[in-house]
Amino acid sequence: MRPLLLVLAAVLVVAGCATPPAQAAPWPERPSVDLSYDLAPDLRGAAGRESVTFTPDRRICELVFRTWPNAPSPASEGNALRVTDASVDGRAAAPSVRAGGTLVELPLPSCVDAGTPVRAELGFAVRLGADADERLGTSAGTAWFGSAFPMLAWVRGRGWVRDDPVRIPGETAVSEEFRLDALRVTAPDGAAVSGVGRAEGTAPGARPGTTTHTFRADGMRDVAVAVGAYRVLERDLAGGTRLHLVTPVAGTRVAPERWADEVDGALGRLEELLGPMPQRDLWVAIAPSQSSGIEFTGALQFGDTAPGELPELVAHELAHQWFYGLVGNDQGRDPWLDEAFTTYAQARVTGTGGSYEVDPARDDLGLSMAAWAERGFGPYNTGVYDQGAAVLLAARERAGHDAFDDALRAYLAANAHGVATPDDVARAFAGLPAVTDALRRAGALPPT
Repeated sequence: MRPLLLVLAAVLVVAGCATPPAQAAPWPERPSVDLSYDLAPDLRGAAGRESVTFTPDRRICELVFRTWPNAPSPASEGNALRVTDASVDGRAAAPSVRAGGTLVELPLPSCVDAGTPVRAELGFAVRLGADADERLGTSAGTAWFGSAFPMLAWVRGRGWVRDDPVRIPGETAVSEEFRLDALRVTAPDGAAVSGVGRAEGTAPGARPGTTTHTFRADGMRDVAVAVGAYRVLERDLAGGTRLHLVTPVAGTRVAPERWADEVDGALGRLEELLGPMPQRDLWVAIAPSQSSGIEFTGALQFGDTAPGELPELVAHELAHQWFYGLVGNDQGRDPWLDEAFTTYAQARVTGTGGSYEVDPARDDLGLSMAAWAERGFGPYNTGVYDQGAAVLLAARERAGHDAFDDALRAYLAANAHGVATPDDVARAFAGLPAVTDALRRAGALPPT
């Protein structure tokens, strides 16, 4: 009976459901990155090494990297990243550091045309702030660090992104997807290590008393690591995703099993809404002194969250696996592209859509992080997260649920593995003027 049932099921699927849109393929010439960290014994810092092979799609005369631990918010909590040495195609290069220490430029020996591979190597040192409420820090025998490497600041079709950092908590990065050839984390023996991508085993470290943990991934936009006195929980989740959860051995307000249950349930509902989870491995680390949650490709960081805050926070950060993880955006220029859609998805899968109400007097949804920094984090939160979700939820009601959902999935498929802009949203919803008109009134899309 089984072969007959399988054939019948396939017929029913084809007859009853529209064919899912074909997903855009990864950029064949995406950058490749080899990254290593050697943690200090006290976990207060790390020595790093990075090699990048990059093939530009236009002529270049330098390489540009962003060092986001030096941005105002993380730096104010004692975090820092310093480039110690650099070379380009085997020749030593003198880094030029600007934009408050967040921008590092490496001159090329000579300009190269589009399609010419360039290889750079950088040494760097990371300092982690004590009890930091940031994406990097150290507390209670643990250390966590995300975006803690020189990040190539290239966007296809646009070139280098050199925007100044802004003084507001929140993400301001933009990154093309890159191939992570290897992530190697050398930590004291006995320390648990959380990374990204596929865990590929351990080996004795170069120094006595250390172990090197290796990870690899086909497509990343960022990297996050957690190290130290962690309890490790592994579980297979909905859709075949493998969860790697690390919680401090000192304990958390929510038991690890409850964390895993929340992640499992939210992920299943998000996959029903948005399609398959983009990453097959999900690494989740609890950072003791963090107060909220932060997303990375295939990885999440959470603070020691209270039980009542878990459902919405977990759903929100998981939704970033689609909005910024799968479909990237310039978080400094267009923060609504990931935060509004993510909050919309959070509301849908937690059943809290009724708590979001459009403010018809607002037309500032499309502001940049530089503009929001002048107003403060509170106005940014209500103006992008809340208003963005409210506008999208209301537009879905006016446009029709099925039509909106199909257009959203088509947007994800068409822009997968790339860096989207508001114009891409306008194209995806062009057949639904109720949506594009609502986004224009809210200031997210330019007027026609």
